[in-house]
Amino acid sequence: MAEQGAGEGGSPVWDGGGRRHRWGGAPPWWNRPDGDPSRPRWPWRSTLAFTVVVLVGSNAAADMQEGERALLDPFARALLLLGTLMLLWRWRRPVVVVFGTAATAMVYLGAGYPYGPVFLTVAVGCFSAVVTGHRKAAWTAMGVLWAGHVLVAHWLYTWLPPGGDDAASWGQEGVVVAWGVAILALSELARVRREQWARERAERAQAARRRADEERLRIARELHDVLAHSISVINVQAGVGLALLDSDPEQARTALTTIKAASKEALGEVRQVLDTLRSPGEAPRDPAPGLDRLPELVAQAADAGLTVDIEGEPPPLPPGTDLAAFRIVQEALTNVVRHSGARHARVRLDHGGGELRLRIDDDGPATGADAGGGGNGLVGMRERAAALGGTIEAGPRADGGFGVLAVLPVRAPRESEADR
Repeated sequence: MAEQGAGEGGSPVWDGGGRRHRWGGAPPWWNRPDGDPSRPRWPWRSTLAFTVVVLVGSNAAADMQEGERALLDPFARALLLLGTLMLLWRWRRPVVVVFGTAATAMVYLGAGYPYGPVFLTVAVGCFSAVVTGHRKAAWTAMGVLWAGHVLVAHWLYTWLPPGGDDAASWGQEGVVVAWGVAILALSELARVRREQWARERAERAQAARRRADEERLRIARELHDVLAHSISVINVQAGVGLALLDSDPEQARTALTTIKAASKEALGEVRQVLDTLRSPGEAPRDPAPGLDRLPELVAQAADAGLTVDIEGEPPPLPPGTDLAAFRIVQEALTNVVRHSGARHARVRLDHGGGELRLRIDDDGPATGADAGGGGNGLVGMRERAAALGGTIEAGPRADGGFGVLAVLPVRAPRESEADR
Protein backbone atom coordinates (compact mmCIF):
# COMPACT_ATOMS: atom_id res chain seq x y z
CA MET A 1 0.00 0.00 0.00
CA ALA A 2 1.27 3.44 -0.82
CA GLU A 3 1.89 5.82 2.03
CA GLN A 4 -1.16 7.82 2.91
CA GLY A 5 -1.71 10.81 5.11
CA ALA A 6 -4.27 13.33 6.16
CA GLY A 7 -2.82 16.64 5.00
CA GLU A 8 -1.06 19.16 7.13
CA GLY A 9 -1.23 19.35 10.85
CA GLY A 10 0.34 16.08 11.97
CA SER A 11 -2.60 13.78 11.31
CA PRO A 12 -1.85 10.04 11.41
CA VAL A 13 0.11 8.71 8.45
CA TRP A 14 0.08 5.05 7.43
CA ASP A 15 3.19 3.34 6.15
CA GLY A 16 3.48 0.43 3.76
CA GLY A 17 3.19 -2.12 6.59
CA GLY A 18 -0.14 -0.81 7.86
CA ARG A 19 1.40 0.83 10.93
CA ARG A 20 0.31 4.29 11.99
CA HIS A 21 2.88 6.97 12.72
CA ARG A 22 2.79 10.57 13.70
CA TRP A 23 5.57 13.11 13.42
CA GLY A 24 8.31 10.69 14.45
CA GLY A 25 7.55 7.89 11.99
CA ALA A 26 6.52 9.70 8.79
CA PRO A 27 7.65 13.10 7.57
CA PRO A 28 5.54 16.13 8.53
CA TRP A 29 3.58 17.86 5.77
CA TRP A 30 6.38 20.32 4.96
CA ASN A 31 8.81 17.43 4.56
CA ARG A 32 6.87 15.44 1.98
CA PRO A 33 8.09 15.50 -1.62
CA ASP A 34 6.20 17.07 -4.47
CA GLY A 35 3.49 14.75 -5.73
CA ASP A 36 2.97 13.01 -2.39
CA PRO A 37 -0.81 12.45 -2.09
CA SER A 38 -0.71 13.23 1.63
CA ARG A 39 0.71 16.68 1.00
CA PRO A 40 -1.89 19.49 0.86
CA ARG A 41 -2.44 20.82 -2.63
CA TRP A 42 -3.28 24.30 -1.34
CA PRO A 43 -2.26 25.07 2.28
CA TRP A 44 -5.43 27.00 3.08
CA ARG A 45 -5.61 26.27 6.78
CA SER A 46 -2.05 27.25 7.65
CA THR A 47 -2.24 30.34 5.44
CA LEU A 48 -5.44 31.43 7.15
CA ALA A 49 -3.76 30.93 10.53
CA PHE A 50 -0.75 33.02 9.42
CA THR A 51 -3.10 35.76 8.18
CA VAL A 52 -4.90 35.97 11.52
CA VAL A 53 -1.62 36.04 13.47
CA VAL A 54 -0.10 38.74 11.25
CA LEU A 55 -3.15 41.03 11.25
CA VAL A 56 -3.94 40.68 14.94
CA GLY A 57 -0.28 40.82 15.97
CA SER A 58 0.37 43.91 13.83
CA ASN A 59 -2.54 45.73 15.54
CA ALA A 60 -1.01 44.91 18.92
CA ALA A 61 2.43 46.01 17.72
CA ALA A 62 0.97 49.30 16.44
CA ASP A 63 -0.52 49.99 19.88
CA MET A 64 2.82 49.33 21.60
CA GLN A 65 4.79 51.47 19.09
CA GLU A 66 2.30 54.35 18.93
CA GLY A 67 4.14 57.63 18.49
CA GLU A 68 7.27 55.85 17.25
CA ARG A 69 5.99 54.34 14.00
CA ALA A 70 3.24 55.24 11.56
CA LEU A 71 -0.29 54.10 12.32
CA LEU A 72 -1.76 51.20 10.41
CA ASP A 73 -3.92 52.41 7.55
CA PRO A 74 -5.69 50.55 4.71
CA PHE A 75 -2.47 50.48 2.66
CA ALA A 76 -0.58 48.85 5.53
CA ARG A 77 -3.32 46.25 6.00
CA ALA A 78 -3.33 45.56 2.26
CA LEU A 79 0.44 44.95 2.36
CA LEU A 80 0.05 42.60 5.31
CA LEU A 81 -2.78 40.72 3.60
CA LEU A 82 -0.84 40.50 0.33
CA GLY A 83 2.18 39.02 2.10
CA THR A 84 0.13 36.31 3.80
CA LEU A 85 -1.93 35.44 0.71
CA MET A 86 1.27 34.82 -1.26
CA LEU A 87 1.97 31.95 1.14
CA LEU A 88 -0.71 29.93 -0.63
CA TRP A 89 1.83 29.43 -3.45
CA ARG A 90 4.81 28.66 -1.21
CA TRP A 91 5.02 25.01 -2.35
CA ARG A 92 4.24 25.69 -6.01
CA ARG A 93 6.31 28.85 -6.55
CA PRO A 94 8.70 29.06 -3.59
CA VAL A 95 11.19 31.41 -5.31
CA VAL A 96 8.46 33.90 -6.25
CA VAL A 97 6.99 33.71 -2.75
CA VAL A 98 10.26 34.27 -0.89
CA PHE A 99 11.14 37.33 -2.98
CA GLY A 100 7.53 38.56 -2.91
CA THR A 101 7.20 38.38 0.87
CA ALA A 102 10.61 40.04 1.30
CA ALA A 103 9.61 42.87 -1.06
CA THR A 104 6.27 43.33 0.68
CA ALA A 105 7.96 43.50 4.07
CA MET A 106 10.50 45.99 2.70
CA VAL A 107 7.76 48.31 1.41
CA TYR A 108 5.91 47.94 4.71
CA LEU A 109 8.95 48.91 6.78
CA GLY A 110 9.96 51.67 4.35
CA ALA A 111 6.53 53.25 4.81
CA GLY A 112 7.27 53.52 8.53
CA TYR A 113 4.73 51.00 9.75
CA PRO A 114 5.42 49.22 13.06
CA TYR A 115 7.74 46.26 13.43
CA GLY A 116 6.03 43.01 14.27
CA PRO A 117 4.57 39.84 12.67
CA VAL A 118 5.24 41.17 9.17
CA PHE A 119 8.50 39.24 9.40
CA LEU A 120 6.53 35.99 9.88
CA THR A 121 5.56 35.89 6.20
CA VAL A 122 9.21 36.31 5.20
CA ALA A 123 10.25 33.54 7.57
CA VAL A 124 7.65 31.11 6.17
CA GLY A 125 8.55 31.99 2.58
CA CYS A 126 12.26 31.49 3.31
CA PHE A 127 11.59 28.17 5.03
CA SER A 128 9.57 26.87 2.09
CA ALA A 129 12.22 27.92 -0.43
CA VAL A 130 15.07 26.25 1.47
CA VAL A 131 13.35 22.91 2.15
CA THR A 132 12.29 22.64 -1.51
CA GLY A 133 15.88 23.08 -2.66
CA HIS A 134 15.95 26.81 -3.57
CA ARG A 135 18.63 27.71 -1.07
CA LYS A 136 20.32 30.40 -3.14
CA ALA A 137 17.02 32.24 -3.66
CA ALA A 138 16.22 32.14 0.06
CA TRP A 139 19.63 33.41 1.12
CA THR A 140 19.54 36.12 -1.54
CA ALA A 141 16.06 37.30 -0.50
CA MET A 142 17.10 37.48 3.16
CA GLY A 143 20.25 39.37 2.26
CA VAL A 144 18.32 41.86 0.12
CA LEU A 145 15.82 42.39 2.94
CA TRP A 146 18.57 43.07 5.45
CA ALA A 147 20.39 45.43 3.06
CA GLY A 148 17.13 47.26 2.41
CA HIS A 149 16.49 47.57 6.12
CA VAL A 150 19.97 49.05 6.66
CA LEU A 151 19.35 51.49 3.81
CA VAL A 152 16.00 52.63 5.21
CA ALA A 153 16.98 52.70 8.88
CA HIS A 154 20.33 54.49 8.45
CA TRP A 155 20.05 56.65 5.35
CA LEU A 156 16.58 57.09 3.83
CA TYR A 157 14.79 57.50 7.19
CA THR A 158 14.97 61.33 6.90
CA TRP A 159 12.84 61.25 3.71
CA LEU A 160 10.47 58.47 4.79
CA PRO A 161 7.64 58.41 7.33
CA PRO A 162 7.17 58.82 10.17
CA GLY A 163 8.44 62.39 10.32
CA GLY A 164 11.10 63.26 12.87
CA ASP A 165 12.30 59.67 13.08
CA ASP A 166 15.87 58.98 14.15
CA ALA A 167 18.34 56.47 12.72
CA ALA A 168 18.01 52.98 14.13
CA SER A 169 20.71 51.69 16.44
CA TRP A 170 23.21 49.19 15.16
CA GLY A 171 22.18 46.94 18.02
CA GLN A 172 18.79 46.69 16.32
CA GLU A 173 20.54 45.63 13.13
CA GLY A 174 22.27 42.90 15.11
CA VAL A 175 18.84 41.62 16.21
CA VAL A 176 17.64 41.60 12.58
CA VAL A 177 20.73 39.70 11.46
CA ALA A 178 20.38 37.18 14.30
CA TRP A 179 16.72 36.66 13.40
CA GLY A 180 17.60 36.08 9.73
CA VAL A 181 20.40 33.64 10.55
CA ALA A 182 18.12 31.71 12.92
CA ILE A 183 15.42 31.37 10.24
CA LEU A 184 17.94 30.21 7.66
CA ALA A 185 19.54 27.74 10.08
CA LEU A 186 16.16 26.23 10.95
CA SER A 187 15.29 25.99 7.27
CA GLU A 188 18.59 24.30 6.44
CA LEU A 189 18.03 21.80 9.24
CA ALA A 190 14.60 20.99 7.84
CA ARG A 191 16.07 20.64 4.34
CA VAL A 192 18.69 18.15 5.56
CA ARG A 193 15.99 16.15 7.34
CA ARG A 194 13.87 16.16 4.19
CA GLU A 195 16.73 14.89 2.04
CA GLN A 196 17.57 12.25 4.63
CA TRP A 197 13.98 11.02 4.65
CA ALA A 198 13.95 10.95 0.84
CA ARG A 199 17.09 8.80 0.85
CA GLU A 200 15.58 6.48 3.43
CA ARG A 201 12.41 6.15 1.39
CA ALA A 202 14.44 5.36 -1.76
CA GLU A 203 16.45 2.76 0.17
CA ARG A 204 13.26 1.17 1.52
CA ALA A 205 11.80 1.05 -1.99
CA GLN A 206 15.00 -0.50 -3.35
CA ALA A 207 15.05 -3.07 -0.55
CA ALA A 208 11.40 -3.92 -1.22
CA ARG A 209 12.13 -4.41 -4.92
CA ARG A 210 15.12 -6.59 -4.06
CA ARG A 211 13.01 -8.73 -1.72
CA ALA A 212 10.33 -9.06 -4.40
CA ASP A 213 12.93 -10.14 -6.96
CA GLU A 214 14.39 -12.67 -4.55
CA GLU A 215 10.92 -14.03 -3.79
CA ARG A 216 10.10 -14.36 -7.48
CA LEU A 217 13.38 -16.18 -8.03
CA ARG A 218 12.71 -18.49 -5.10
CA ILE A 219 9.22 -19.34 -6.36
CA ALA A 220 10.55 -19.92 -9.87
CA ARG A 221 13.17 -22.33 -8.50
CA GLU A 222 10.55 -24.16 -6.44
CA LEU A 223 8.19 -24.54 -9.37
CA HIS A 224 10.99 -25.67 -11.67
CA ASP A 225 12.27 -28.26 -9.22
CA VAL A 226 8.82 -29.61 -8.39
CA LEU A 227 7.55 -29.77 -11.95
CA ALA A 228 10.79 -30.97 -13.57
CA HIS A 229 11.12 -33.89 -11.17
CA SER A 230 7.48 -34.95 -11.20
CA ILE A 231 7.00 -34.58 -14.95
CA SER A 232 10.18 -36.55 -15.60
CA VAL A 233 8.83 -39.42 -13.48
CA ILE A 234 5.44 -39.16 -15.21
CA ASN A 235 7.09 -39.16 -18.65
CA VAL A 236 9.14 -42.27 -17.91
CA GLN A 237 6.20 -44.13 -16.40
CA ALA A 238 3.92 -43.12 -19.24
CA GLY A 239 6.43 -44.62 -21.68
CA VAL A 240 6.56 -47.82 -19.64
CA GLY A 241 2.78 -48.00 -19.48
CA LEU A 242 2.36 -47.55 -23.19
CA ALA A 243 5.00 -50.16 -23.97
CA LEU A 244 3.48 -52.76 -21.63
CA LEU A 245 -0.20 -51.93 -22.03
CA ASP A 246 -0.88 -55.03 -24.19
CA SER A 247 1.88 -57.42 -23.13
CA ASP A 248 1.87 -56.85 -19.35
CA PRO A 249 -1.30 -55.06 -18.14
CA GLU A 250 -0.32 -55.40 -14.46
CA GLN A 251 2.98 -53.63 -15.01
CA ALA A 252 1.17 -50.96 -17.01
CA ARG A 253 -1.26 -50.55 -14.11
CA THR A 254 1.70 -50.08 -11.75
CA ALA A 255 3.10 -47.39 -14.06
CA LEU A 256 -0.26 -45.59 -14.10
CA THR A 257 -0.42 -45.79 -10.30
CA THR A 258 3.02 -44.20 -10.11
CA ILE A 259 1.88 -41.46 -12.50
CA LYS A 260 -1.13 -40.75 -10.31
CA ALA A 261 0.96 -40.56 -7.14
CA ALA A 262 3.62 -38.33 -8.75
CA SER A 263 1.04 -35.95 -10.20
CA LYS A 264 -0.79 -35.74 -6.88
CA GLU A 265 2.44 -34.92 -5.05
CA ALA A 266 3.37 -32.33 -7.67
CA LEU A 267 -0.04 -30.68 -7.40
CA GLY A 268 0.28 -30.55 -3.63
CA GLU A 269 3.71 -28.93 -3.74
CA VAL A 270 2.67 -26.45 -6.44
CA ARG A 271 -0.38 -25.54 -4.37
CA GLN A 272 1.87 -24.96 -1.36
CA VAL A 273 4.11 -22.63 -3.39
CA LEU A 274 1.12 -20.73 -4.76
CA ASP A 275 -0.35 -20.38 -1.27
CA THR A 276 2.66 -18.28 -0.33
CA LEU A 277 1.69 -15.90 -3.13
CA ARG A 278 -1.92 -15.62 -2.00
CA SER A 279 -1.11 -15.20 1.70
CA PRO A 280 2.39 -13.67 1.94
CA GLY A 281 1.93 -12.77 5.61
CA GLU A 282 0.97 -16.28 6.73
CA ALA A 283 3.11 -19.33 7.33
CA PRO A 284 2.68 -22.23 4.90
CA ARG A 285 0.12 -24.78 6.06
CA ASP A 286 2.43 -27.71 5.21
CA PRO A 287 6.08 -28.01 6.21
CA ALA A 288 8.66 -27.50 3.48
CA PRO A 289 10.30 -30.72 2.27
CA GLY A 290 13.71 -31.66 3.63
CA LEU A 291 16.25 -34.46 3.59
CA ASP A 292 13.93 -36.58 5.74
CA ARG A 293 12.02 -37.18 2.51
CA LEU A 294 14.96 -38.78 0.72
CA PRO A 295 13.25 -42.21 0.88
CA GLU A 296 10.43 -40.76 -1.23
CA LEU A 297 12.94 -39.65 -3.86
CA VAL A 298 14.52 -43.10 -3.82
CA ALA A 299 11.11 -44.73 -4.33
CA GLN A 300 10.20 -42.37 -7.18
CA ALA A 301 13.55 -42.97 -8.85
CA ALA A 302 13.03 -46.72 -8.50
CA ASP A 303 9.66 -46.39 -10.24
CA ALA A 304 11.51 -44.67 -13.10
CA GLY A 305 14.00 -47.54 -13.29
CA LEU A 306 16.82 -45.92 -11.34
CA THR A 307 18.30 -47.55 -8.25
CA VAL A 308 19.58 -45.03 -5.72
CA ASP A 309 21.83 -45.81 -2.76
CA ILE A 310 21.94 -43.39 0.18
CA GLU A 311 25.17 -43.18 2.19
CA GLY A 312 25.28 -41.20 5.40
CA GLU A 313 22.64 -39.61 7.62
CA PRO A 314 21.40 -36.04 7.28
CA PRO A 315 22.27 -33.83 10.26
CA PRO A 316 19.78 -31.43 11.90
CA LEU A 317 19.53 -28.48 9.51
CA PRO A 318 17.84 -25.09 9.48
CA PRO A 319 14.65 -25.14 7.35
CA GLY A 320 16.20 -23.11 4.51
CA THR A 321 19.29 -25.32 4.26
CA ASP A 322 17.19 -28.50 4.57
CA LEU A 323 14.93 -27.42 1.71
CA ALA A 324 17.86 -26.42 -0.51
CA ALA A 325 19.63 -29.74 0.11
CA PHE A 326 16.48 -31.69 -0.73
CA ARG A 327 15.88 -29.74 -3.93
CA ILE A 328 19.50 -30.18 -5.03
CA VAL A 329 19.28 -33.96 -4.60
CA GLN A 330 15.88 -34.00 -6.30
CA GLU A 331 17.13 -32.01 -9.29
CA ALA A 332 20.29 -34.09 -9.61
CA LEU A 333 18.29 -37.35 -9.66
CA THR A 334 15.82 -35.82 -12.12
CA ASN A 335 18.72 -35.02 -14.45
CA VAL A 336 19.93 -38.61 -14.18
CA VAL A 337 16.49 -39.91 -15.18
CA ARG A 338 16.14 -37.44 -18.05
CA HIS A 339 19.63 -37.23 -19.47
CA SER A 340 21.43 -40.41 -18.53
CA GLY A 341 21.17 -44.05 -19.44
CA ALA A 342 22.37 -44.98 -15.93
CA ARG A 343 20.42 -47.48 -13.88
CA HIS A 344 22.29 -46.83 -10.67
CA ALA A 345 23.06 -43.63 -8.71
CA ARG A 346 24.52 -42.82 -5.32
CA VAL A 347 23.75 -40.01 -2.88
CA ARG A 348 26.40 -39.47 -0.21
CA LEU A 349 25.97 -37.15 2.77
CA ASP A 350 28.94 -35.96 4.83
CA HIS A 351 28.86 -33.26 7.46
CA GLY A 352 31.51 -31.77 9.62
CA GLY A 353 33.41 -28.55 10.11
CA GLY A 354 30.22 -26.56 9.77
CA GLU A 355 29.50 -27.90 6.25
CA LEU A 356 27.16 -30.38 4.64
CA ARG A 357 28.61 -32.12 1.57
CA LEU A 358 26.15 -33.71 -0.84
CA ARG A 359 27.54 -35.85 -3.65
CA ILE A 360 25.26 -37.32 -6.30
CA ASP A 361 26.92 -39.63 -8.85
CA ASP A 362 25.57 -41.80 -11.64
CA ASP A 363 27.27 -44.48 -13.70
CA GLY A 364 26.28 -43.03 -17.09
CA PRO A 365 26.34 -43.02 -19.97
CA ALA A 366 24.77 -39.69 -20.96
CA THR A 367 21.92 -39.90 -23.47
CA GLY A 368 21.04 -36.21 -24.05
CA ALA A 369 22.90 -33.37 -25.68
CA ASP A 370 22.45 -31.27 -22.54
CA ALA A 371 23.59 -33.92 -20.17
CA GLY A 372 26.49 -31.77 -19.20
CA GLY A 373 24.30 -29.66 -16.99
CA GLY A 374 23.83 -26.56 -19.10
CA GLY A 375 20.10 -26.25 -18.45
CA ASN A 376 18.09 -24.32 -15.89
CA GLY A 377 18.26 -27.16 -13.39
CA LEU A 378 21.96 -26.73 -12.69
CA VAL A 379 21.54 -22.95 -12.65
CA GLY A 380 18.80 -23.33 -10.03
CA MET A 381 21.00 -25.60 -7.92
CA ARG A 382 23.84 -23.07 -8.04
CA GLU A 383 21.47 -20.25 -7.07
CA ARG A 384 20.15 -22.22 -4.11
CA ALA A 385 23.66 -23.00 -2.89
CA ALA A 386 24.89 -19.42 -3.44
CA ALA A 387 21.92 -18.01 -1.48
CA LEU A 388 23.17 -19.96 1.55
CA GLY A 389 26.85 -19.18 0.97
CA GLY A 390 27.59 -22.60 -0.52
CA THR A 391 28.92 -23.91 -3.82
CA ILE A 392 27.99 -26.41 -6.54
CA GLU A 393 30.44 -28.37 -8.68
CA ALA A 394 29.11 -30.50 -11.52
CA GLY A 395 30.63 -32.29 -14.48
CA PRO A 396 31.38 -35.58 -16.20
CA ARG A 397 33.28 -38.24 -14.31
CA ALA A 398 36.29 -40.11 -15.63
CA ASP A 399 34.33 -43.39 -15.78
CA GLY A 400 31.68 -41.88 -18.07
CA GLY A 401 29.10 -40.93 -15.45
CA PHE A 402 28.16 -37.51 -14.12
CA GLY A 403 28.68 -36.07 -10.65
CA VAL A 404 27.28 -33.18 -8.62
CA LEU A 405 28.97 -31.95 -5.44
CA ALA A 406 27.14 -29.46 -3.25
CA VAL A 407 28.80 -27.84 -0.23
CA LEU A 408 26.36 -26.03 2.05
CA PRO A 409 27.22 -24.24 5.30
CA VAL A 410 25.47 -25.66 8.37
CA ARG A 411 24.54 -23.34 11.22
CA ALA A 412 22.75 -23.99 14.45
CA PRO A 413 18.97 -24.02 13.96
CA ARG A 414 18.46 -21.33 16.59
CA GLU A 415 20.96 -19.04 14.87
CA SER A 416 19.37 -19.64 11.47
CA GLU A 417 15.89 -18.93 12.78
CA ALA A 418 17.15 -15.66 14.24
CA ASP A 419 18.45 -14.65 10.82
CA ARG A 420 15.08 -15.33 9.24
